[in-house]
Amino acid sequence: MEIYLREIVGHQTVTLWWLAYPLLGVFAGFIAGLFGVGGGLTLVPVLYMIFSAQGFPTEHIMHLTLGTSMATIVLTSISSMRAHHSYGAVRWDIVKGLAPVGTLGGSLFAGMVPTRPLAIAFTAIVYYAALQMVLDFKPKPHRGLPGTAGLFVVGTLIGIVSSLVAAGGGFMSIPFMVFCNVAIHHAVGTSSMLGFPIAIAGFVGYLIAGWGTPGLPPHTLSFIYLPAFVGVVSMSILVAPLGAKVAHSIPVKQLKRGFGIFLALLATKMLHSLLTA
Repeated sequence: MEIYLREIVGHQTVTLWWLAYPLLGVFAGFIAGLFGVGGGLTLVPVLYMIFSAQGFPTEHIMHLTLGTSMATIVLTSISSMRAHHSYGAVRWDIVKGLAPVGTLGGSLFAGMVPTRPLAIAFTAIVYYAALQMVLDFKPKPHRGLPGTAGLFVVGTLIGIVSSLVAAGGGFMSIPFMVFCNVAIHHAVGTSSMLGFPIAIAGFVGYLIAGWGTPGLPPHTLSFIYLPAFVGVVSMSILVAPLGAKVAHSIPVKQLKRGFGIFLALLATKMLHSLLTA
């Protein structure tokens, strides 16, 4: 009888966690549309906390977090990109030159890196991007985007780093484009499109990196936790267009600072989780 009751309680607990994922999808979808970040920057800290609370194996928590986050970005980025494109905010000339190519290798490398160093790297990178936006860094008026070779190099670096932290690249591509005098609304819209190739390559990379890994929790496909993936995506693709609509109604300066504060809050939460782990 006691064993039976434990099974019931355990099943109810798992169900409650599963119900949390669609709620997370609402928030992630709105942020993805608002800031053109693919949703990964929102998902990583929260999924990390949820997976930890669920008692997932410590050595796999960050890899599951990153793999699941990257998988959701595939669909969320499409929804966000379509919405921004309808406002004429996607700079396709930038997309062609900046489309990242290094994501697959980065995600394969990430699967071999221990959880704690990976989380620390994520926190440091996000803090740097946040500082740029909050201080409203103003580039020199004559500065423009680099040539084809320069964009290719930058895109490769963005792809590699994005796969390591399972984000759509907006935390790097948006500050870079603003640095090169691209209007913030166009930077956000273009970033939403750049998140798609990052997500595709990252999804494949984490799928390969975690294939056959022993000790993973039930309901996982390699490093992708399927209940979280389905729950988040089911809502994020519906809400992302709303976030894009709000983004195009906000003044430039407010949008930049809002983006920076958002990044800083996420980095702080992740840092807190690291220090208290």
